[in-house]
Amino acid sequence: MSARLVLPDAEAAADLLTFASRAARVGDGNVRLQGRDGVLVVTAAPIAPQTLLEPLPTVLGLRVLPVDPELECDLVVAADALTPALDDPTAVALPTTAVTAAWAGVSPPRGGWTESARLSAAVLAARAQWGIAAVAEALPPSPGEEIVRSVRGHVWGAPDDELGGLPRGVAFAAFSLGFVSGEEEAVVRTAGPWTRVTLARGHVLSRTTIRAGLTPVRRTGPAS
Repeated sequence: MSARLVLPDAEAAADLLTFASRAARVGDGNVRLQGRDGVLVVTAAPIAPQTLLEPLPTVLGLRVLPVDPELECDLVVAADALTPALDDPTAVALPTTAVTAAWAGVSPPRGGWTESARLSAAVLAARAQWGIAAVAEALPPSPGEEIVRSVRGHVWGAPDDELGGLPRGVAFAAFSLGFVSGEEEAVVRTAGPWTRVTLARGHVLSRTTIRAGLTPVRRTGPAS
């Protein structure tokens, strides 16, 4: 029998598979599964830089689900490799192999969050749809991967005034992962370089890119 995640009921199992199906269509298509103390944290990265020079923030989508209290795990798998367990509607079968993802090594803080603003779910949806249209309009026919990443970086990495200065990729993550629903108001919290946007269906976390530069040249030797 393959390894599996056992959830409290069929609804929770279906919830996990729905999130995974959405995550499979964005970013690198992987999800991180962290289970402990009866809680399963499922994370995807709709937006993440592949190189140090790429002008993209790290934007993570996070869903929290109940799980078997005895489960302890921390692994990254291809999202489309998660499948229903044929003999148990409350379980999700895991693939036989895990994968690696650079973004999985970047973890937001567990505490120290301070509320800083609120955002309308309708605004998140509108800015995401605007960005999707902007990317499609800017891409030439049959673009190469480098051009696609450049255009996506320009659109999704840009701060958006309607989002309180957050990168537009935050709206894309919330919209593409199915977190936006109805007339909800999202709570925005910050902790250091991280920002967390919380909706009823999940959280979107973004981290500003921190690049270390050269220190100023200092004169050495005896003073003149």
